[in-house]
Amino acid sequence: MPKIAMIGAGSQIFCKTLSMDIMATPALRDSEIWLMSRTKPKIDRMEKFLKKVVKENKLPTKIYSTLDRKKALEGADFVIVMIQVGGLEAFKIDYEIPLKYGVDQCIGDSLGAGGIFRGLRTIPALAEIVEDMRTLCPGALLLNYSNPMAANCLALGRIASDIQAIGLCHGVQTTLDLLSRYADVPKENIDYLCAGINHMAWFLQLQDGRTGKDINPVIMKNIEKPEYYVNEKVRCEVARHFGYFMTESTGHLSEYIPWFRKNKKALDLYCDQPAFGGESGAYYKYSAYLAEKFGHIDYLEFEDTKLSKRSVEYCSYILEAKTTGIPFKLNGNVRNDGCITNLPGGCCVEVPVFVDKQGFHPVRVGNLPVQCAALNMTNVLVQQLTVEASLTGNPEHIMHAVAMDPLTSAVCTLAEAREMASEMLEAERKWLPQFAGGKIAPKPAVKIPGNVKPVDVPLDPALAIVHRFGKLAEIKG
Repeated sequence: MPKIAMIGAGSQIFCKTLSMDIMATPALRDSEIWLMSRTKPKIDRMEKFLKKVVKENKLPTKIYSTLDRKKALEGADFVIVMIQVGGLEAFKIDYEIPLKYGVDQCIGDSLGAGGIFRGLRTIPALAEIVEDMRTLCPGALLLNYSNPMAANCLALGRIASDIQAIGLCHGVQTTLDLLSRYADVPKENIDYLCAGINHMAWFLQLQDGRTGKDINPVIMKNIEKPEYYVNEKVRCEVARHFGYFMTESTGHLSEYIPWFRKNKKALDLYCDQPAFGGESGAYYKYSAYLAEKFGHIDYLEFEDTKLSKRSVEYCSYILEAKTTGIPFKLNGNVRNDGCITNLPGGCCVEVPVFVDKQGFHPVRVGNLPVQCAALNMTNVLVQQLTVEASLTGNPEHIMHAVAMDPLTSAVCTLAEAREMASEMLEAERKWLPQFAGGKIAPKPAVKIPGNVKPVDVPLDPALAIVHRFGKLAEIKG
């Protein structure tokens, strides 16, 4: 009887989906599912709903809830993390303050100023969970669903090398649905290799498993057609220029790179589709709408309790493989211990992973195409600085992460990036204990009077060349 601890079980979408998947898996039906959250109303609703599922489907599954994390973790075989530190209140700040500085985010949970601060809020909570696991369930597998996925898993790789941990996303599975249509090959017949970083993993190999035919040329040909291109303008545009299709939607990807949200012209051209197709603040506005709509209504009362086919989420398949010993292959986020050789060791990479009784076995991919690695690196650097800031408590590294963010650097000066980071730190300080008493130092503009006399310094070689050009130009021919 596996014990499964759901940390952050107030998550209305993930907790319900993953729990239903677990109960739909015969090998896991005798599990104990422990729901843990800091918010009582949400966890009570979830417990009530899941117990109804158990009863109506005549399952042996046991459902418990608790506000005590240690109680949930004690003796657990699996720890599933789906926390959102600061909730909607912090999310609003993540979106609205950057927008004042011209940094327009659609999702704001993985990179950008919003993703950076979400990471700063989440990493200390992950550290507490890991510390409890060392005492209460040292052999448990940790499955992380909390964003920013890459920064969180990078931090886990640094602080919890003794814990088997993996970060899980559905970008690979859902992108395969898209590519299946673009190549006109059934999803189940596509053989693929996908690797990179979370939300920016590249489909390096795509073949029709029935014939062995390379279907990447078919996809590349089709995305030149308006009816294909319009669905995913940003992803298609990146694929056209970099040669490979990648995971995540236009709304996500447009935030991670500098070319598509930096001004109105770019937004109107590439991010004009509604909601997650690029709309400003789509994820925050959607979350705020649902919070208001269901603030006093239990939406789970309207949900179907009948168990059906499992979702595309990897969680239940991992638990099944670990429990039964039957191997399962997935794409997961793990520490880069030689998996991708032209990305930094220790960073978080998303690569094929096998899981069995012994746990996780990441696959060595080798080098990514150089242009793909280069684009990944623009995000990895920000993730590294975010983790460094959180683990050291050095507020200057917050500014460094924000300044190096590709979208921010396309929009803001260094002074504006510093001011924005400082404003966000002060607004979110109650969720950032690691920076207690620390501030981002102001760097006011250096004013230059009109009559200033420059300090006498040796002439720079480049200026000496210009000076020489000037002298030559004065010669009368």
